[in-house]
Amino acid sequence: MSSQVSESSVGRGLVFDPYDYATQDDPYPVYQRLRDEDPLHHNPVHDFWVLSRHADVAAALRDDATYSNRMGVSLDASSWHPDAHRVMSFLALDAPEQTRVRSLVSRAFTPRRVRELAPQVQGLTDRYLDAALADGDELDWITDLAGRLPMDVISEMMGVPEADRDEVRRLSDLLVHREDGLHDVPPAGMEAAMTLFGYYADLLAERRRQPCDDLTSALLAAEVDGDRLDDGEIIAFLFLMVVAGNETTTKLLGNALHHLTAHPDQMTAVFADPDALLVPWVEETLRHDTSSQLLARHLRADVHLHGRTAPAGAKLLVSLGSANRDERVFSDPAAYDVRRDKAELGQILSFGGGRHYCLGANLARLEARIVLDELVRRVDRVEVDTERSVRVHSTNVRGFASLPIRVHRRSA
Repeated sequence: MSSQVSESSVGRGLVFDPYDYATQDDPYPVYQRLRDEDPLHHNPVHDFWVLSRHADVAAALRDDATYSNRMGVSLDASSWHPDAHRVMSFLALDAPEQTRVRSLVSRAFTPRRVRELAPQVQGLTDRYLDAALADGDELDWITDLAGRLPMDVISEMMGVPEADRDEVRRLSDLLVHREDGLHDVPPAGMEAAMTLFGYYADLLAERRRQPCDDLTSALLAAEVDGDRLDDGEIIAFLFLMVVAGNETTTKLLGNALHHLTAHPDQMTAVFADPDALLVPWVEETLRHDTSSQLLARHLRADVHLHGRTAPAGAKLLVSLGSANRDERVFSDPAAYDVRRDKAELGQILSFGGGRHYCLGANLARLEARIVLDELVRRVDRVEVDTERSVRVHSTNVRGFASLPIRVHRRSA
């Protein structure tokens, strides 16, 4: 295709609008058209570009010299600015600044600290399942467990008192919700962000006065060659954890049940042999319907792909959700298959790639494995009430706000 081809002749009638509720409810047919008809798509109304094929997305994630994070990773206009790192920490930085902050944060957010959370995750899982099932076999998987546990785990890491966690969770939900027809963060989300920043500033001040064995204190103490994080950098990372460490894991847990129960034969197999199929269940959910669908990038140079040119200075979205369904990489990509080949699952881009590969990927997988394993050991079948299920409406996070289920307990 000629590089001079006009926009009107490419992907005729195709418009990708991630703010549209219908698109949020099911973006995959549009992703398919993007990959087939217009793999470097331009939305002229909101003036952003979209990469949808796996190879292009994977390359972009590893090239921040061209695909910069410095303006942030959100499509929202109010979040798109050079100071985005003050809210989203190293996620909105490029090297060498990104390397410095991530290195310091990694001194506190260690693999050992994550592994040591396993007993706490198990305890919270038992507590929430005990309470939810005390009065019968019906519960809301999100409001009774999946929407609570990830925030409690993050709050436990940070040192947030138990009495404050419901409010912190409520505020974090407001950060990702998007109003129908509003192409930006709603006022309630803005207010929630300011409240959380104030809360974490107070928490940091308290830990400076009285250090504890928690992540906040560890961030204060983190040092590399005499360099330390300043208060703004620590608060930004704590804020990032609210979204990256909470919302995405909640959505993963909800999506896992939603999709498995839609395939009774696969559910029977997983519940009969969780030792073999639990991890593939989590990984296939991450591929098939990833929590994080879109990430924004700022182009530092012209990008020439597929006969089109996205100009330097433009806003571009990399579609993780589309890349994970690319038939060029995955066999029968629209099918949900817990027995999918491990080599294919190794190609998923749900946690990004390159220097920005998700720091919390191990924690998300740990939580998902423990929660789902405990559920499988207690019950032998789950039914989801799809008619009463309620989706979250967000431009980049995909999952459920409510997922009513009925469980069938294992016989003693």
